[in-house]
Amino acid sequence: EGPESFPPLRNEAAVRVLQGRMKGIQGHCNSCYMDAALFSLFSCTSVLDSMLFMPFPLCDRNVQGILRDEIVNPLRRSGFVRASSVMHLREQLTDKGQCSSFTNAEKDPEEFLNLIMQQILGIEPLLKLQSGGQEQECYCYQIFMDKQEDLVVPDVQQLVERSFLSSDLKLVEIPSCFIIQMPRFGKEYKMFSKIIPSLELDITDLLLDSPRECCLCGDVATLECS
Repeated sequence: EGPESFPPLRNEAAVRVLQGRMKGIQGHCNSCYMDAALFSLFSCTSVLDSMLFMPFPLCDRNVQGILRDEIVNPLRRSGFVRASSVMHLREQLTDKGQCSSFTNAEKDPEEFLNLIMQQILGIEPLLKLQSGGQEQECYCYQIFMDKQEDLVVPDVQQLVERSFLSSDLKLVEIPSCFIIQMPRFGKEYKMFSKIIPSLELDITDLLLDSPRECCLCGDVATLECS
């Protein structure tokens, strides 16, 4: 008999299970970067469920088991994960990684994702990006951009498009999973007080060599103006 699995929460079930007090992933000792990342990756989508079940070549079964049985399954089953379960995962990451402070310090979500996806589970990179003719592979994309006065309450679509434009980036291919980290903020400075989630993302203009229509005549475009 294989490991138990619970499907991601959808629609009314998501509201019923995840809404209210004592719901979500309990925070403790600077865990918010990991709590938010895990909730986003697993609560309502199955796109990364291979992380929980696939026997990848380099996969650490212990970490995979903790992630599946102590965090993702309880989250989907009852909508709540104890801080002690996340600490169990953080202790394992500290043992496996080169960094000794996963149990007490605040980290960048990208550092956590790179460690768990690349070094511990051995997953191939999810994104292929091109900038200035150079290709790079990564597991997630962090939005970098200067403060823009015309964006007061932006949506994710606007932020991704402007960030790609300012960094001269294109997607080499349609990604199987597109993990996007919003612009960071701390206690002193917030770039945006709110960001509206885009429930769908149109990546047509972000794809390298993708056929697009001319905005003047409607035929297939031969030139692109940034």
